[in-house]
Amino acid sequence: MSTEPLQALLEHAFPEATELHVVDRTGGGDHFQVTVASPRFTGLSLLDQHRLVNEALSEPLRDGTIHELRIKTKGSE
Repeated sequence: MSTEPLQALLEHAFPEATELHVVDRTGGGDHFQVTVASPRFTGLSLLDQHRLVNEALSEPLRDGTIHELRIKTKGSE
């Protein structure tokens, strides 16, 4: 899988994001790193922030498209 469908899912879930990146870490299309900065994360625990990202990517995680996912999140103004 390319990064574009994942980027689109995250943009839809976090339209207010001030930073949003998806990187294919290995070039194989199944190991990704995502970075999301959103005011929606402000005041949430890291676990809750990551839970929101996992929910946004639930379909590709469920169907095995994503084998490994590394998440970086941060609140933003």
